[in-house]
Amino acid sequence: MSKINEAFNHGKAFIPFVTCGDPDLATTAAVVRAAAKNGAALIELGIPFSDPTAEGEVIQAANLRALTGGVTTDKIFAMAEEVRRDVKVPMVFMTYANVIYSYGAEKFAERAAAVGMDGVILPDLPFEEKEEFAAVFAAKNMDLISLVAPTSAERIAMIAKEARGFLYVVSSLGVTGVRSEITTDIGELTRKVRQHAAVPCAIGFGISTPEQAGQMAQYADGVIVGSAIIKIIAKYGKEAPPHVGEYVKSMCAALKF
Repeated sequence: MSKINEAFNHGKAFIPFVTCGDPDLATTAAVVRAAAKNGAALIELGIPFSDPTAEGEVIQAANLRALTGGVTTDKIFAMAEEVRRDVKVPMVFMTYANVIYSYGAEKFAERAAAVGMDGVILPDLPFEEKEEFAAVFAAKNMDLISLVAPTSAERIAMIAKEARGFLYVVSSLGVTGVRSEITTDIGELTRKVRQHAAVPCAIGFGISTPEQAGQMAQYADGVIVGSAIIKIIAKYGKEAPPHVGEYVKSMCAALKF
């Protein structure tokens, strides 16, 4: 069984996202530890990319800060390996296909598995082209996480049936970012997903407040938050970890019902 399933074994899962290397990798490591300590069930580690097409301006800026600061994929692997010594919750990388192409898919999968990662999310990888990556990661007992969006329509069944680890349900059209309200019919979208998926589903894109998290968790097994956390890190810099920890605690509390 996928280790990722453990994230959903104790009620609704809160899943924070953090851009590695923003403002530096020592802070990223401290943020990951603070998130795990305060109830995060699974943590997404973003590997920065120069053209992150799925991201809004908040996470784009974090990517730029990290890359300008000199972060590399190898440095992120080293940080993940160090964090994995005491952080036991499942962790996945979120990045872009080009990052893995340029590193070498087999080499990337081997290194990611060696440092204790449990899966990978590639938001720019079309479902129809996933197999070349999925097989490489599956060979290392890692899950390639699939995404479904409001526009997936008739493809939802196909994507959901083959999903591994968990299914990432994109709540809103467009890029990532904090939204004052989510207008998608999430109930209908998740109902379609659940008809076909054998894995848990978690909703992301646009969720930032405990109220939104509680609302979304009525339909899904977990809630994913990125931009709101990146904003905290942008505000507090190296002093961000305890503030992120408090935010994670508040979001986890909103999912207990």
